[in-house]
Amino acid sequence: MATLRELKGRIGSVKSSEKITGAMKMISSAKMHKAEQALKRLLPFRGQIQTIIGNLLSVDAEFSSPLIENREVKRIGIVVFGSDDGLCGAYNMNVFKGLLQKLHSMREKHGQDVDFVIYPVGGKMFKAARRLSGAHIEVRQLVEVNSKSSGKEIRNFTFSLQQEYLDGNIDLLEIIYMSYKSVSRQILRAEQLLPVAQETLTDNSITVQCRPYIFEPDANAIFTSVLPLFVLAVMQETFTENQASEQAARVMAMQSANDNAKKLLDQLQLEYNKLRQQAITSELLDILGGQVK
Repeated sequence: MATLRELKGRIGSVKSSEKITGAMKMISSAKMHKAEQALKRLLPFRGQIQTIIGNLLSVDAEFSSPLIENREVKRIGIVVFGSDDGLCGAYNMNVFKGLLQKLHSMREKHGQDVDFVIYPVGGKMFKAARRLSGAHIEVRQLVEVNSKSSGKEIRNFTFSLQQEYLDGNIDLLEIIYMSYKSVSRQILRAEQLLPVAQETLTDNSITVQCRPYIFEPDANAIFTSVLPLFVLAVMQETFTENQASEQAARVMAMQSANDNAKKLLDQLQLEYNKLRQQAITSELLDILGGQVK
């Protein structure tokens, strides 16, 4: 049975933990709202590019680009988004499970001999993914890119992936990430980034403006120039959604830890009060000449 001194020490320790988890929840909440604002600023850029592409595709012209050409799939690249920091619950584990499912489905579709190149974003995801490295799976450690990257790093990373595809080093590029919906809701998503799918370009939410456009130099040249920007917009949005989802997962994890600390604190305080009352009763009985055996 714990002594009063031991219980008092445990109560102090739990109180300190409660303060830490509460502070971490507030910090993660602020970072999550910052990522939400960044996501809202990115959406108009992608929307405008899709509108331009939609108007281009609406004209009677032939379009060709190496980024939309399908070829025999022998080597698949997968960019999987995780976190660099811990204390975000089962966030990384859920994404890793999605990666395993994607590997399984791709082998069923393209054959057991298909090769994979995995690009894990985030230190935690790299530690999990490197265990998969084997005969048909290559895991590349990303030095200049992490889960907190933005701007120039994302741009360079995206264009390097495009070049890998254009050079024929990979025949298909997929991205796996947590799509941010709200603080309590993030959905695991897997999307094909390259080659760019036709249905992705002609999103149903994009309204084509039927105007008599004159394209200079020609529609296909503009399409070829805009398409890499579309891929970049998708990648920037994915990085930002991953950041928002990570912080949302951390907020929920810290909230759960904070609630558990409060429950434990109540139990310890009750046990401490009972033990203290027993000690006081025993001392009173001793004074009155009795003894509790």
